[in-house]
This record gives sequence, structure tokens and C-alpha cells, in this order.
Amino acid sequence: MSPHLQQQALCIEAAGQRLHGVRLLPARTAPNAPTLLFLHEGLGSIGQWRDFPAALCRRTGLPGLVYDRWGYGRSAPLTGPRPDDYLEQEARHSLPELLAACAIRTPPILFGHSDGASIALLFAAFWPEQVRAVISEAAHINVEEMCLAGIRRAGHAYAGNGLRAALQRYHDDNTEGMFYGWHDTWLRPTRRTWSMTAHLPRITCLTLIIQGAEDEYGSRAQVDAIAAGVAGPAEILWLPGCRHVPHQQARDVVLDTVVRFIDGLGINRYP
Repeated sequence: MSPHLQQQALCIEAAGQRLHGVRLLPARTAPNAPTLLFLHEGLGSIGQWRDFPAALCRRTGLPGLVYDRWGYGRSAPLTGPRPDDYLEQEARHSLPELLAACAIRTPPILFGHSDGASIALLFAAFWPEQVRAVISEAAHINVEEMCLAGIRRAGHAYAGNGLRAALQRYHDDNTEGMFYGWHDTWLRPTRRTWSMTAHLPRITCLTLIIQGAEDEYGSRAQVDAIAAGVAGPAEILWLPGCRHVPHQQARDVVLDTVVRFIDGLGINRYP
């Protein structure tokens, strides 16, 4: 483990959009070591990960890439409503172009949170040969009523201005479009039957499934369906007393478990 980590800001063109990213580069790493690619939640951004990506890169000696998806943070603003299949589009089109633009040729390890975890799983299903492993934290694979109830509560908090002010620190002029691009899409009647369950059997890589027992957006049924649905080996980290953001609310346990999971991949990480 090296305490030295270089951070390199990136302007990325992918799927016709300008995206903001940060590359995390340990002082020593093997030439073909996989990149840890971090995919944020539905209201997330680079800044909202806090120091977790850097801590994981330091602990593993692996390079990292964290970025703002289209419409988030410092990336280009949305130009219209999100389609019902926006997660599939991110996985099928945007993410492959981002990897190509960043010259990431070794299959990465994907760490996704919430919407980002759904995208990571879909990417592993669409492009199985281009993924080393998936770490899925609080993923959604179908629409549960408790998820919709949580989104409605977020809508009330946003209208009351407290949540809006908190998000504006990270998303600036993107805040309004980002929030309603998430809120309105999930609550749209045409999306109530959305499910990605049929894609899971195409996932052949190792998968670590992380979820808080008190997650306000998803139940244990999501975890069990992912574990039962993927074709490759799956491990579950179930966290009593933890809510929707395990990498912050149970940081040490998540870090230790993810490091052990990566150790088990047999990767040559150091030159």
C-alpha cells in the first residue's frame, strides 16, 4: 500500500457528451493492472464519493477513475428528459466510449453505487469480456414500491430547499436538471415495470453485492435476486444498521471487504 496518489483531472468526450473525470494514480502499479472504475448514485458526483475512491486505490495499489455522468457535477448538462432505459443506454453506449476515451484497455473492476451499481451490472451483462469484477452497492434491478416512496420523500425534501442547497454544492447549474432527471424518470408510470433481471445470467465475472439492511430505497429481495441471477460467483455483504450509502455509513467494513475481494482476484498489482 502506498500513501502517494496522484490525482489527474480529465475532460472526456463520450457518447457525444463532455464529461468531467479524475484519474487516481498510485506511485507504483503494474502496467496491466485493472482500473477501479467508480459509478456514482442517481444524485451523486465525484465530490459525493468523498475520499473513498482514493482510500481504496491506496489500499489496493490499483489506479482509479471516478467521473460525473452526463448531467451531473461538472459534466455537460442534460438537454431533455431521461428515457426509461437510461441505465441500459449508459451501460451499452456511454461507458464503453468512456473506457476507450481514457485508453482503459485492461478489463476494469467496476464499483457502482445505486444507479451506478445497476449500470455496472448491465455493463457486465452487455460486455462480459470487458469486466474483471463487479462491486455492486445498493443496486436496483427492478422497481420496488419502497424505492418509489423514498424518491417521493426526496422530492419533498428538494422542494423544501434543504436537499436542493446540499446538492447544489456538487452540481451547481446542473442541480435542477439532474434532480428531476432522476426523480421524474423513476416515478414515470411507463417505468413501473422496468426490470433488468433477464440480463443477469449474462454476468460471468465475480460479483460482490453490498447492501445496508436499513436501505430506504431497496430491500433484501434486490440482493438475493442478483446473487441468484448472475452466472458467475457472487458474494454478499449484508450490513445491519446501515442505510443507502454503505461506503460512508460502514466505511471501514466496506473497505476491508472490498480489499479482500480484490485480493482474491489474483491480480498482479505491483511492478
